Amino acid sequence: MIMELLNKASEFIKRSMANMSTSDRVVASREAKAIVLSINEVYKKTKDPELMDIMKSVTNKKRKIDRRLRGMLG
Repeated sequence: MIMELLNKASEFIKRSMANMSTSDRVVASREAKAIVLSINEVYKKTKDPELMDIMKSVTNKKRKIDRRLRGMLG
C-alpha cells in the first residue's frame, strides 16, 4: 500500500501541467488532495521524514495548479 501511494505521488509530481484544460486542473487538484491525505495517514504512524518531503512536493504542485485555477475562475 505504501509503495503504491509513493508511486502515485511520484507520477503526479512528474506529470506536466502544460496544455491542461480547466477540468483537468480540477481533477488534478482533487487527486493531489487525496494523495496527500493518504500519505498523511501513514505519516502519522511512522513519522518518516521522507513521507513529509513527498507530501510537501505534492502540495507545492497542487498550489501551482490551484493558483492557475483561481486565475481562470476568479
